[in-house]
Amino acid sequence: MERVETDFLVIGGGIAGLFFALETSRFGRVDVLLKGSFTHSSSWYAQGGIACVSSPQDSFESHISDTLKAGDGLCKADVVKSFVEEAPMRIADLIRLGVPFTKNAEGNYDLGLEAGHSHRRIYHVKDHTGMAIIEALKKEAKKRKQIILWENQWAIDLIIIDKICFGAYVFDKTKKITRLFISPHTLLSTGGCGGIYLHTTNPSSATGDGIAMAYRAGALLKNMEMIQFHPTCFFQQSSQKFLISEAVRGEGAKIINQSGEHFLKHADPRGELAPRDIVSRAIFLEMKEKNIPYVYLDIRGKQREWLEERFPYIFSYCLSQGIDMSKDLVPIAPAAHYQCGGVATDTYGRTSIVGLWAAGEVACTGFHGANRLASNSLLEAIVVAGRAAKSSISQNNVLRSGSCWDFSYCPVVEKNEQSASDILIIIEETRKLMWDCVGIVRSVAGLEKAKKEIGLKVDFFKNKEKKEEIVSLLEVKAKNIALVAAVIIESALQRKESRGAHWIVDYPKKLDVPQDTCVSLSSL
Repeated sequence: MERVETDFLVIGGGIAGLFFALETSRFGRVDVLLKGSFTHSSSWYAQGGIACVSSPQDSFESHISDTLKAGDGLCKADVVKSFVEEAPMRIADLIRLGVPFTKNAEGNYDLGLEAGHSHRRIYHVKDHTGMAIIEALKKEAKKRKQIILWENQWAIDLIIIDKICFGAYVFDKTKKITRLFISPHTLLSTGGCGGIYLHTTNPSSATGDGIAMAYRAGALLKNMEMIQFHPTCFFQQSSQKFLISEAVRGEGAKIINQSGEHFLKHADPRGELAPRDIVSRAIFLEMKEKNIPYVYLDIRGKQREWLEERFPYIFSYCLSQGIDMSKDLVPIAPAAHYQCGGVATDTYGRTSIVGLWAAGEVACTGFHGANRLASNSLLEAIVVAGRAAKSSISQNNVLRSGSCWDFSYCPVVEKNEQSASDILIIIEETRKLMWDCVGIVRSVAGLEKAKKEIGLKVDFFKNKEKKEEIVSLLEVKAKNIALVAAVIIESALQRKESRGAHWIVDYPKKLDVPQDTCVSLSSL
């Protein structure tokens, strides 16, 4: 089996992974593995921007307060304070690296407003911020000789020996071979798990691979029940939904039902600018009560020219679907959007496994709590990635080149999906089950039903692996989806309250003292 040795291994090519690579490349070779291409990460689809205090009318205290309120009692206050105060330095880094944040007519940065924020503080590149940041970081990474970018690489499992991470087993989807990537420092930056739900804003590649690998490696997972649903996704039949940025509501868009009623005011006095969990739940309950598949986003009061300039990507997409935002109502419905929990880390991205760091959506630092504040995700990703780089650089290498460890591993192959209909059925059944039973509004009965059915699927793959020496890539995907689903259900059953993104009808009240939910290898 081919073996690649490197000083730093990065699994995931989004904003966290690329920034970590740039920071560590001055100290050694860095190999960055992308599951697909640069356009397949959730970072690429990030529309809104990065929250950062810079206006004289704003303050760190205000940003901290907004974050804590959105997090609904589960944020770690010291973590929030630390990240918010570091934000201006990280924005300066991105500007230095060539990110063209949008400016106004006066030449100042055009700060956006999004739900949950009390001031304008969102640095953005119109409505395609993620794309612009990825392009800038990718351009810089390609200049660095120490950085090797690998596309179409599927990380199958982490290499763990004596509870230390030494890299990963990786399947090359182009050459159809499995490689060993050996490294004393491995960063998980694999994104989230929206792809395990029937409806999601995430790319189809977001199937929780990092969570599944970390769990199998023995890492601690935290608050995995906190799956955030984005309230305003363009209503359509495809599983991946087109996101309509919260910034549209920040610029005055209203949410109305088929009768034209502005129903959000009954759920929260902040209306459209209430945190995402509140807005998503209000829309879900309105749709359920009225038995309707969607509601509407109304921004018809804005001129077409202004909309095309401020939201070119969103306006163009809506137009391709026959909707002129300046004249027409936009049909919307919620969809799974962001994983607020994840692999438990400290503020430097260190996990419970030596040699393994995590940054971005895959990680849980305590910053987002029970519900992420809009545009705090890219902020957390770049702060933690930068700190993880410093931490890994300072840690002594635990692996020597030429080590004689036995890195044997079951081979993986690609099969024609048409010849694996049973596996595809398992994937679709899991996604539907998660949407129906582990979605915006939950119940103990629904969670118990999902636990039983998902448990059978997890056991199916365990038994299959015992019997077969060769595993298909599709089976790896299905196995990860089922495992991550089981972790989320287990976490949801642990929480005996409704808080943030976790709303359960059996326990509608919050506990006086919120606690983190934790899952590890011994839990399932």
